[in-house]
Amino acid sequence: MKKLAIIGASYLQLPLVEKANAMGIETHCFAWPEGAVCKEVAAYFYPISILEKEAILEKCTEIGIDGITTIATDMAVPTICYVAEKLNLISNSYASALASTNKGEMRKAFAAQCCAIPKFAVVTEWEREVPSLHFPVIVKPADRSGSRGVTKVLSTDDLPSAITYAIEESFSKQALVEEYIEGVEVSVESISWNGAHHILAITDKMTTGAPHFVELAHHQPSQLPAAVQEKIKSETLKCLNALEVKNGAGHSEFKITPEGDVFVIEVGARMGGDFIGSHLVELSTGYDFVKGVIAIALNSFEEPILNKHQFSGVYFLSKETEQIKSYFSSSNDFDVEKQIQSESLKLLTNSNDRSGYLIYQSNKKVELL
Repeated sequence: MKKLAIIGASYLQLPLVEKANAMGIETHCFAWPEGAVCKEVAAYFYPISILEKEAILEKCTEIGIDGITTIATDMAVPTICYVAEKLNLISNSYASALASTNKGEMRKAFAAQCCAIPKFAVVTEWEREVPSLHFPVIVKPADRSGSRGVTKVLSTDDLPSAITYAIEESFSKQALVEEYIEGVEVSVESISWNGAHHILAITDKMTTGAPHFVELAHHQPSQLPAAVQEKIKSETLKCLNALEVKNGAGHSEFKITPEGDVFVIEVGARMGGDFIGSHLVELSTGYDFVKGVIAIALNSFEEPILNKHQFSGVYFLSKETEQIKSYFSSSNDFDVEKQIQSESLKLLTNSNDRSGYLIYQSNKKVELL
């Protein structure tokens, strides 16, 4: 029986653990026990922080794992690549992992390969000098996801507090300050094998807008014009190569201006969260993305076949979206999965503030907002 190490054990990893179990693979999960819903699902669970790469390497060596992976979280990526590199398993390089999980290093890699990026500056806890940038700007932690620590800043007066907020949320105590790009937001879901990239889907996003830009909904396939989608795909390949992402899932985020110009915001060398990778890709294309990620980790890959053309999406329940709450108590012909996790509806500052979700599939885009 193949042995797969899974880094992380929150609800984000649950589809991965369940899929690997169904494939007859022995699952070994690593995470702190708090919030570790996979603890009861995985064959083996180890209460080790996903950041403790040396301890995880030691245990994985002892187990004799055949592969190591995660989905939907940036924090686990360096540990995965470090362990895989040491044990000669399939992954991206450790250097690539560091570049793909630090937005400052990511911007530098993009700039070196002439990717289309906004003007930016990296600010540290001790050095807060910001070069001349045109306002408005976006300030965010250099190494977090889920919209944590993100603020849109309109003037110099509000910049110090936004930088402090971002640095407080950052593991490395660094903030990224970049010029704000006006336009719509999309992500690109991809899978790579030995440096060959396969685009699976483009996801249209709906966010709260300023100041925190927390996602309210995701929809596939994208409704952008075909010419713009081709430009997005081309830029995605360039960005993946700039970060030396060669194996596994990719989640690339872009802003598209009203004029159709495409700017990369960030690229994760992992599956998109918010059910994008674990649910929406398969619902809209027929491709089992989670199974594909597991296969790559275990040194096996079959070229994706996209044999379904459906619409899928997810809506998140919050104060901003309270008008959709009635859909949670009714039976809808587009329902795939839905859950109210809290009756308290908050205004969103990050993705952890959401109170529930509704995943749909249909022969047309489902407009609830």
